[in-house]
Amino acid sequence: MKNDTTILPFRQSETVADPLTELAREGARRMLAEALKAEADAFVASFADEQLEDGRQRIVRHGFGPERKIQTGIGALDVQRPKVRDRMATADPAERIRFTSNILPKWARRSVSLDALLPVLYLKGISTGDFQDALAAIMGPDAPNLSPSVISRLTAGWQAQYDTWVRRDLSARNYVYIWADGVYLQARMEENAECILVIIGATPEGKKELIGFQVGLRESTQSWHELLTDIKGRGLSIPPKIAVGDGAMGFWNALDRAFPDTKHQRCWVHKVKNVLNCFPKQMAPAVKSDLNDIQHAASRKEAEDALDLFSEKYAIKYPKGVACLTKDKDAMLAFFDFPAEHWGHLRTSNPIESVFATVRHRTVRTKGALSQKTAKLMVFTLILAASKKWLRLKGRNQLPKVIEGITFKNGVEPTSDAENRAA
Repeated sequence: MKNDTTILPFRQSETVADPLTELAREGARRMLAEALKAEADAFVASFADEQLEDGRQRIVRHGFGPERKIQTGIGALDVQRPKVRDRMATADPAERIRFTSNILPKWARRSVSLDALLPVLYLKGISTGDFQDALAAIMGPDAPNLSPSVISRLTAGWQAQYDTWVRRDLSARNYVYIWADGVYLQARMEENAECILVIIGATPEGKKELIGFQVGLRESTQSWHELLTDIKGRGLSIPPKIAVGDGAMGFWNALDRAFPDTKHQRCWVHKVKNVLNCFPKQMAPAVKSDLNDIQHAASRKEAEDALDLFSEKYAIKYPKGVACLTKDKDAMLAFFDFPAEHWGHLRTSNPIESVFATVRHRTVRTKGALSQKTAKLMVFTLILAASKKWLRLKGRNQLPKVIEGITFKNGVEPTSDAENRAA
């Protein structure tokens, strides 16, 4: 008897019917099962020559493990891990042949990409209690293995990573240039904004790395001194050739105590902002253009001439703006003593500022729901993630010359002929 009915299955209002996704999940489940089976068969085949005394094959398939759910980017998949058996019962346990799946590790409950995704979503503003609701449309209404406690365990891995990183040995490291900055974040309802001190360095190969990281209450000389002393205490004995930073005097005072031979380079981005604050807003385009002529001059002489012209032009009416620029003249133009290919890197400490833009976004999205510990680990994790995309320095072939102590003149290496002519 034909069973015709017009009754539709009842579906909760909050659920989403998506046959395409369900079909994709079923296809992925079958493909995963076939891949696991093929992996186990290939492992057994690789030991086909291993036989017991009675002629039987030593390594054989041995059924499947219990069924379990694996969370993936398209939802939960029910899978069974194939098992392999070593028939040589008399073999020493340490010598027994064991099968470990590279596709599906023994205790895995989530795909590796999903484990990497969850902390990123947390950093982007999704609270731990909202993960199941946020991902239910993709991974199914139950979304197992995504409870707040699971997310907390994942983020706890940041602490272990940080503890290992902060104790690493720096005795074999040499950083040619360093960039330093302190950025303030308001964590929860705490009265004092936390200042996160960050130091990034350039290796002789031109690669940028995170060197120092510390949380303090302000950019004081003592806070910077503690960070720099910690770096030296872990073996960093070779002083950087030049340090780039903003106008916080605490860093420069601490730097002179820790690495007195390191040259100072003030960040032009911060300096331009400070100078513009001394002028009316309607004058900003003209003043910025004049500052740009100094910053991007082809030689130190041209930069000094442009600076003198700036002083002559604005000194009478805007003495504070001129004083703000001229008081740091030597530190603003220090980059001329280094390869021209590196000038774009040495004129600003913005590589650090760009990382903190994401952190501030996370703080705003969660209305400041960050403790000091969470903020510290978040910034540390973000910087490490961002460091993988940091561009290497241009003109890396010039770095060995900088390490040797060669002083460039207007970005060009001096030659003996040029020196003779100058003499």
